[in-house]
Amino acid sequence: MIDRVDPFIGTDVTDLPPSSELAATWWWPKPQVGNTHPGATYPLGMVSACAYSGAYPTGYGRHDLVTEGVPPQIHERQVASGFTHFQQSGTGAIRKYYNYFRVTPMLQPLDGLGELWDIDDERAEPGWYATTLSSGIRCEVTVGPKSAVHRYTFPSHHDARVVIDFSLGGLAIPHGQTVPLRAHLHTLSPGVAQGEIVVEGAPLAVHVECDTPQWRQMLWYDRRLMPGGTRLDFDYIRPTTLRPFGLMWAGPTEPGQVVELRFGFSLRGAEQARENLYRDCGPGPSSFASRRAATAQTWSEHLGAITVDTPSTDKQTIFSTALYHSLVKPCLAPGESPFWPAGGAFAFDIATMWDIYRTQLPLLTALRPDRAVELAQALLFISEEEGNLPIGYRMARGADQFSRQASALAHTFLADLCQLGLPGVDWDWALVHMHNDLRRSYGEDFLLRGKAQPISHTLDLAFGYWCTSKVAEHLGDQALVAQFGPLAAQWTNAFDPATGLLEDSTYYEGGKWNYSFRLVHDMASRIALAGGDEAFVGLLDRFFGFGAEPVTQPGVRPGLPELAEGYALNRFEGLNNEPDMEAPWAYQYAGRPDRTADVVHAVVQNQFGTGRGGLPGNDDSGGLSSWYVWASLGLFPVAGQNLFLINAPAWREARMQVGGSTLHVETTGFVEPEPDGPAQYVQSVRFDGAPLDRTWLTGTELHRGGRLSIELGPDPGRWDAARPPSSPSTVPARSRPLADTPGGTP
Repeated sequence: MIDRVDPFIGTDVTDLPPSSELAATWWWPKPQVGNTHPGATYPLGMVSACAYSGAYPTGYGRHDLVTEGVPPQIHERQVASGFTHFQQSGTGAIRKYYNYFRVTPMLQPLDGLGELWDIDDERAEPGWYATTLSSGIRCEVTVGPKSAVHRYTFPSHHDARVVIDFSLGGLAIPHGQTVPLRAHLHTLSPGVAQGEIVVEGAPLAVHVECDTPQWRQMLWYDRRLMPGGTRLDFDYIRPTTLRPFGLMWAGPTEPGQVVELRFGFSLRGAEQARENLYRDCGPGPSSFASRRAATAQTWSEHLGAITVDTPSTDKQTIFSTALYHSLVKPCLAPGESPFWPAGGAFAFDIATMWDIYRTQLPLLTALRPDRAVELAQALLFISEEEGNLPIGYRMARGADQFSRQASALAHTFLADLCQLGLPGVDWDWALVHMHNDLRRSYGEDFLLRGKAQPISHTLDLAFGYWCTSKVAEHLGDQALVAQFGPLAAQWTNAFDPATGLLEDSTYYEGGKWNYSFRLVHDMASRIALAGGDEAFVGLLDRFFGFGAEPVTQPGVRPGLPELAEGYALNRFEGLNNEPDMEAPWAYQYAGRPDRTADVVHAVVQNQFGTGRGGLPGNDDSGGLSSWYVWASLGLFPVAGQNLFLINAPAWREARMQVGGSTLHVETTGFVEPEPDGPAQYVQSVRFDGAPLDRTWLTGTELHRGGRLSIELGPDPGRWDAARPPSSPSTVPARSRPLADTPGGTP
């Protein structure tokens, strides 16, 4: 699997073949670029490293900031001014751009620092990135969980140098710079130095070693050398007074001379950074090859958790890369919290729950339940220390606040872990934080008025109460279960019975149609509210563009009229955006799994490709890629409900390691799918040899492993009559605010 990964997929403007049939009717409002980077990463690790051009949003590449349409260019070709650490993966407008400790190998004087060189012969694989600068220096980087190792191969030169800029952070776009508030740097001995920068409230420490003790080692400030200086201390830095500063090694090189630079990082001081380096790379020099090999082996183990059978090398590359992108984030950094003294789990780059809760977190839970539990513990520590379960969390002080995006989504992740019975979480502790979190911010409106605005938050909060009730049920707290039931039923307050859709409101990156087909915890009532199965399917058919004409996608810098016209289509966003990712499976609850097969086939075969332009939109920390992994396997997690819906797989056969077991998905009647070809439909399903008369597996069944045998055919079959997931069959009375409920209190 590792040999088929292409980390360059998603690093450039979307460049997919023209969509065919149904997929041609979908409209893409978000940036048409994956926003990934090809740099060195470690599975769920703390550190990444990549070539730095200052472009949006990862620091790599050629593009400027964009929130709609095709991103404009700021560079005509691939360029770099050095190599930075800590990059986002696939995200958009997050305003946290990192790119700290830029390393620049140079043949020029220090005045040339910041020059952009053309880069050529770029290569990348999981855990390793390499390129050649137009200066003639070959550059390679690899990373460990909390470390990075650089290797530079120089031409002959009388005064080559390796320069580390401690002051740089962020991007080279307007308002993209990140300025350290405080910084300290000192040399310890020849080839060894330590330092710390405080950026956005986070104290990021580094221990750095260079294997050229014969070279001169110097500090520098404002591009001027400080011979003999051993310390730089800045107790207060303003953006208006910032001058670049850092560390440099310089000396003569022979042709092909190799210089290695090793970094250990920590959020708890330079000595812990040193320990992290030695834990990752050992105490001696020349550790590049061994670190690269160890990281590659770790990636091989993670990527080997799923295998698929396909004769197409392109499809194998698409799948392997999607699985790779699904396991880059969040960053798990045990023992590294800079904001509270306790040890234990810590995580950052949870970017954001809105992006990852549907598909990426269920994939992490299936493949690496131990790391999923670690992430859950980190979320609970954050809540305990900062007062809320985070919507997003970066390497910066304070949880992210996205007032329009979503709320209460950590509850879905925690509910899945609880229902699976995974060990390692104190559920009494978790229940307290889940309950308290629901009563804050938007939760107050929900309790007092029965709904919250934007109206999509009403769905979030109602489902949050349902998920929290599952934890209360697990603990035997029937009083809380009874209290949460009416609150969970308030999801109906978000809908307009006259239309079967959500009420008019302000919607984040979409409209009410995009949010109206969420898989709520009572889909039977949801469908009844829309007028029954036939009416609900009619709404879905209109939303997915059955019978509609092809559309034109936004171009570079689309204007408001163009965007308004697109949004007025009320159309599926084609995996270019998140709000309607689960909508294709809503058909299954209305007895039309064949329609799910049509839509999912169109997405899987049209919206993902090879090459730098192979993604239809922002990968969003693996949220998009993990959708592809699940959908192509013929499975879809209903987050928070311990449920996996079954559909026609895109592979003849697949194996998935789930914990210590194996789920084997096999087919009969399979035909290799094509973008312009028809979908295949499930005819019957057997699980461990027994007929399955339902369209789903529980999460518990999936995590136990077994053999899922799916018979496929060219036409919808009798399986369309299989039972959808059960839920109450009547619509509850339109819920009143809790304060108006007899016996209730606000």
